Amino acid sequence: MTPQSSSNGNPPVVSSNPWFAISMGLVGLIVGYGLATAVPSPSAPLGGGPAQVAPTNNNQPPPPPPLAEDVPPVDASDHVRGDIDALVSVIEYSDFECPFCSRVHPTLKQLLDEYDGKINWVYRHFPLSFHQNAMPTAIASECVAELGGNDAFWTFADAIFGSQGDWDYDKHVKNAGVDVAAFRICFDAKKYQADVQAEMDAGSAAGVSGTPGNFVLNNKTGKAVSVSGAQPLENFKKAIDQMLEN
Repeated sequence: MTPQSSSNGNPPVVSSNPWFAISMGLVGLIVGYGLATAVPSPSAPLGGGPAQVAPTNNNQPPPPPPLAEDVPPVDASDHVRGDIDALVSVIEYSDFECPFCSRVHPTLKQLLDEYDGKINWVYRHFPLSFHQNAMPTAIASECVAELGGNDAFWTFADAIFGSQGDWDYDKHVKNAGVDVAAFRICFDAKKYQADVQAEMDAGSAAGVSGTPGNFVLNNKTGKAVSVSGAQPLENFKKAIDQMLEN
């Protein structure tokens, strides 16, 4: 209720309506409740600071590489570089047209040098369907291996990855010491296409979905860890050291 003005100039007189008193009482209750809730409890920190978070230890080592299952063991059909009897194998499922495979190629060479006899490098095929030269080059490499042996295979592979985009097979075959005419008979017949596909299927079963798909395998225990992609040298070394101890 609003105050009523006095016509004789005296101060205004407030109406004696009882609802006015009740309204003022309710306002007082509301204001009092607001003040009570605004006061922090004794256990709450003053100043409105954020909640405390446990500090993070940035010096913690990264987790070990994940264990891998169903990785086919190394056998006589594999292309092995280094000591065939090495305890640990770095198995690469690769694609000759994959730029990341080309990038990791010198890294794996360096690992062979650094571990000198403790590891070997196994090349397995995983030609991706959207790389039109991947499957033909995989077949070509198998023909080279048949005609020239394991060393010829690796010479051919080094040449392909060293000049990726140069698909002049005859030149690379000749440089690998293989007869070009004999190579052409093998290659044109697509003699090893089924073998390449079978190797790719085995890689898929082991969890490979892209290239390079890498595993570090302890040939004695059968344990393996995955190091997928064109990883830095140190990441491979961590996995190798882990498998040398297991």
